[in-house]
Amino acid sequence: MRVGFIVNPIAGMGGRVGLKGTDGVVDEAIKRGAKPVSPERAKEMLRYFREICDKKVKWITCSGDMGESELREAGFDDIEVIYSSGYPTTADDTRKACELMMERVDIIVFCGGDGTARDIAEITDMKKPILGIPSGVKMHSGVFGINPRATAKSLCEYLEGNLDIGEVEILDLDEELYRKGEWKVKLYGVALGLIEPTYIQSGKATFESVSDEEMKEEIAEHIAEVMKEEENTLFILGSGSTLYRIGKKIGIDKTLLGIDAVYRMKQVGKDLDEKGLLELIERYRKAKLIVSPIGAQGFILGRGNLQISPEVVRRIGIENIIVVATPSKLSSTPFLRVDTGDEELDREFYQKGYMIVVTGYRIMKAVKIQ
Repeated sequence: MRVGFIVNPIAGMGGRVGLKGTDGVVDEAIKRGAKPVSPERAKEMLRYFREICDKKVKWITCSGDMGESELREAGFDDIEVIYSSGYPTTADDTRKACELMMERVDIIVFCGGDGTARDIAEITDMKKPILGIPSGVKMHSGVFGINPRATAKSLCEYLEGNLDIGEVEILDLDEELYRKGEWKVKLYGVALGLIEPTYIQSGKATFESVSDEEMKEEIAEHIAEVMKEEENTLFILGSGSTLYRIGKKIGIDKTLLGIDAVYRMKQVGKDLDEKGLLELIERYRKAKLIVSPIGAQGFILGRGNLQISPEVVRRIGIENIIVVATPSKLSSTPFLRVDTGDEELDREFYQKGYMIVVTGYRIMKAVKIQ
């Protein structure tokens, strides 16, 4: 696994010198004698992670105190430095480093506070999970471990495939108002975070044990919102009871075992074959495919949906495939499989390593492709 690692060296410096954060007042914090806090917090997490986790990790990081120094002091050597900064570092340094990591890593771990979380969430844009080592003055967001060791435990659990990914809130306290004695926490957005109630502090992410039918309804609600948000996209719905529930939710005459299509919440194709699918994709240009794995077997393509041919998949794009499944189905289906009949296309899926599966309303899980 490849882990992005970013340390905000100035995070938390303002707390001990009474500045209630360092947003926009780094020089003043240094003038008051503030000392770096986050490098030690980062090393604490790394040393404990090294103790408890034997998974092989390639660390993608930044020079000096933005990551490399902490990693080397903690005893890691499989390190690739992709960004260098001056001192003191700025939010731009965090964002630039994050941008460079996006196509290279499976998860981004950072050390900082809510301000750092905001910068990283803005760049990752729900495309990569993020995990925070708490080191700021203020940490209200749901991406942080409750302490550095808890962050290490969560990272280890995630790398071993034991944690779900879900939507969590990115919150921040308005520091200017805080310095004036006003407490105003704002919701700045959402990010993909790890759902671990024991070790990850609560932002908004929740997961409850509920019935299969209730979870199908949650999945349907999630997909209906996605369709409304992406109104200029053609959505192709695969077969099965979860997809049938989605069709019912949006008010179309969905076939239980067939392939149907929806555009702007209206049915534009029913029980489609390969030719019909290709014609619709050609007409609407932008398309997404929603499929659900066969229970226990894990096939999302190549079993019961051969209409979705290799050519159809290539026209849509692997990156535009949405997988949905209830938690109970995934408990008996620990991995996903494809058998499209095209070895090269199958290889592209395997090289992806895993796919994000929607398991409830705004709840997702990374599932390995075998």
